[in-house]
Amino acid sequence: MKILLLGSGARENAIARSISQSKQLTKLFISPGNPGTSIYGKNVDLGSEFPSIKTFVIENDIQMVVVGNEQPLVDGLWNYFKDEETLRHVLVVGPSREGARLEGSKDFAKDFMINNNIPTARYKTFFKETLSEGKDFLRSLSPPYVLKADGLAAGKGVVIPETLEEAFAELEDMLEGEKFGSASAKVVIEEFLTGIECSVFVLTDGVNYKILPVAKDYKRIGEGDTGLNTGGMGSISPVPFADEDFMTKVEERIVKPTITGLQKAGIEYQGFVFIGLMNVGGEPYVIEYNVRMGDPETETVFPRIKSDIVEAFVSLGSRSLDKVTLEIDPRFATCVMMVAGGYPEAYDKGNRIEGLENTSDCLIFHAGTKVNDSGDLVTNGGRVLAVTCFSWSMEDALQMCYSNVEKISFQGSYYRRDIGKDLM
Repeated sequence: MKILLLGSGARENAIARSISQSKQLTKLFISPGNPGTSIYGKNVDLGSEFPSIKTFVIENDIQMVVVGNEQPLVDGLWNYFKDEETLRHVLVVGPSREGARLEGSKDFAKDFMINNNIPTARYKTFFKETLSEGKDFLRSLSPPYVLKADGLAAGKGVVIPETLEEAFAELEDMLEGEKFGSASAKVVIEEFLTGIECSVFVLTDGVNYKILPVAKDYKRIGEGDTGLNTGGMGSISPVPFADEDFMTKVEERIVKPTITGLQKAGIEYQGFVFIGLMNVGGEPYVIEYNVRMGDPETETVFPRIKSDIVEAFVSLGSRSLDKVTLEIDPRFATCVMMVAGGYPEAYDKGNRIEGLENTSDCLIFHAGTKVNDSGDLVTNGGRVLAVTCFSWSMEDALQMCYSNVEKISFQGSYYRRDIGKDLM
């Protein structure tokens, strides 16, 4: 089977590794990929235009397209393939445009949760014309306040002001100042939930589902969860507090109603559902949905899946996922992200990366790297490398991660030294 994987980050690097281990694979292409994905397949840069993807798929007899990031799904790649007679036979691992609204529109996602009795924070949605009503709603809440741009904002569309005055200013900036462009033409305001977060990943064929390993990521740049939000500074899987009792609640109150709700709405969905959860005193609440795997959670979740992931993907097309058994590595997987100095604000690119050859007993997934004209591996993004290690204890796995991270160097490199400490 020939497979095309879309994406360029550490998430796609981890997915490419798993796909490459499948007995069903004959050739893997990654677009655009990175130096890390090139270990497992052939990188090709097809751009983001659907016709160029179509041409490549037809010319190279691609039978499956795995979509790593959300934008092509929100833009309707699944629908494009179903509408094109020459592409209908190709399995797209990812939901339809309608299903992708779970991530593409915060307002749609919140309505979906309410309509399907899925526990979530109290909320209301506001437009530029209803700014004053938005301020009234903020007055009814206790600080801190959660404001979310309705549309996609490259993971930066959520702000959490500490005071009412700051919340008023942020709301004005989002609605009137177009802080996040068209993504914040509509803003969801919701109550702040106090608890500890985790990420639950579900693979579904639209009828059946499999719950994948649970993970916890670390979003803030600073230790102790301080500073600006990032794309993710590390992750842990499994999550100690996500025990059998908690996960039973998650499955009964959230996963099953989500899959049933999609069916009731007539939404085609063959792919991943990422459920961002808050554990509030042992009770799960949904913070958000994503319609693809998370990053950096994928870097600890996918390496724990020992079964043939392509076999699971193939079953989505025939809605036979219930016939597939997923074997999960019981050990802890931990991931520490190395980032460029200055990230998530201004940072340098093009700094030479050294020391990868000195690492051992770890997986290294490339997030923002490239090979320059001189053949050197250099930095090419804010998040640069994800280092993943396994052990029977979380502490040992983290120690292995940090031991390997210290062997890698590039100018201005930074990483959090407290990943997992809140779980110990």
